[in-house]
Amino acid sequence: MRRPETRRDRARFQPPVSLAAVTDETTTPTDPSAPDGPRPVQYKGEPLDAERGPGLGCFRFQVAVLALLIVLTPLSVAWRWSEWLSAALLFAVILLLLVAGQTIIFLLRLVAADRRAAGRRRPLASGTKTVGELEDERRSADHAASERAPGDDEPATAERAIDDAEHASNDSGPVRQ
Repeated sequence: MRRPETRRDRARFQPPVSLAAVTDETTTPTDPSAPDGPRPVQYKGEPLDAERGPGLGCFRFQVAVLALLIVLTPLSVAWRWSEWLSAALLFAVILLLLVAGQTIIFLLRLVAADRRAAGRRRPLASGTKTVGELEDERRSADHAASERAPGDDEPATAERAIDDAEHASNDSGPVRQ
């Protein structure tokens, strides 16, 4: 085999890159050994820990200072303060925007991790089943159908069990939007 001479030739002769996060097939969604519960949210390779980051009070303080600086920066120009002070206020606004943005991202990850750990929540004003609830029913019906012995008097297929459950839940009236 000849040696590749150009970049394009070298790209053709190299094996594809393997990304473990994408190509790892140790657990699949249909794998019965897959964990049932949600995995903990990862942050920098470790489970997300609320005690290691900024809190809501820190974020509120940052937003208050940011609001003050956003108002004060253009007023410093209008009041003819020294140019270096107006420039310093402008750079402080930019820096505080960056820090407050990172803080809100961290806090949103905490909220998402908390909701993920709590499992599915039912909407408060919903009279009908959510898509997630229907998927859970289908999954549990499929699981129950696979464990049932042949000859049982229960419904023969998971689809029939789901249809029966849907007809029973249609008593709630029209769907509110």
